[in-house]
Amino acid sequence: LISTFFGLSSDYQATLYEEFFILKQHGNWSFAEAYSLPTGLRRWFLDRLVKHFDDKKAAEEKASAGTR
Repeated sequence: LISTFFGLSSDYQATLYEEFFILKQHGNWSFAEAYSLPTGLRRWFLDRLVKHFDDKKAAEEKASAGTR
């Protein structure tokens, strides 16, 4: 039988919950706050977190290279 329910696929749900976890873990957001964010804004915050950690890693690598 073909499902007539047009809900989220389990892959999409896993991705969505992973995004909520990242916002909770690194941004100190509550589940309700992350859930309530519009998709575009939630993705902006996630992209910004990635940039933050990439910049932090680059700065740490630069600092450690300077101490050698």
